Amino acid sequence: MLKKILLGLLAILVLIQFFRPEKNDSNDQTYALSKKYEVPENVQKTLKVACNDCHSNLTAYPWYSKVQPVAWWLNDHIEHGKGDLNFSEFINRPIAVQNHKFEEIVEMVEEHEMPLASYTNFGLHAEANLSEEQRTMLINWAKAQMNYLKETYPADSLVMKRRRRAAPE
Repeated sequence: MLKKILLGLLAILVLIQFFRPEKNDSNDQTYALSKKYEVPENVQKTLKVACNDCHSNLTAYPWYSKVQPVAWWLNDHIEHGKGDLNFSEFINRPIAVQNHKFEEIVEMVEEHEMPLASYTNFGLHAEANLSEEQRTMLINWAKAQMNYLKETYPADSLVMKRRRRAAPE
């Protein structure tokens, strides 16, 4: 009985290898952050190694992304990451959203919520483990971009508008 269960699980494991998610490799930079904002080389390098795999249109896939169900799990992380913040689509968003995303960068980096521990655990992506100096650099850069927006746009255009709820009928 145990042998049949193990053979069944092995068959399922082999079968799911044929169902792969679409790769995040378009690298479309039409609305990239760097098209509008100054991104110094040191910031660009840090974003590339610590953020862009999940927050851009180009992911550098590790070897283990070829194995299911790991590829599905990685794809889910990438889709959620891009849904929250996509540096490749950054300037295609309203200016208030752009400002808010800079605020979120500051918050997530300050609170050590990014990069995700699951991205850097077990020595994987060790280069993405941010030093305090890198964290400070990213925070200062994001705050400088927010200051640029404050100097460039009217204050009310930088505030996210609350959606009104429909009145009950």
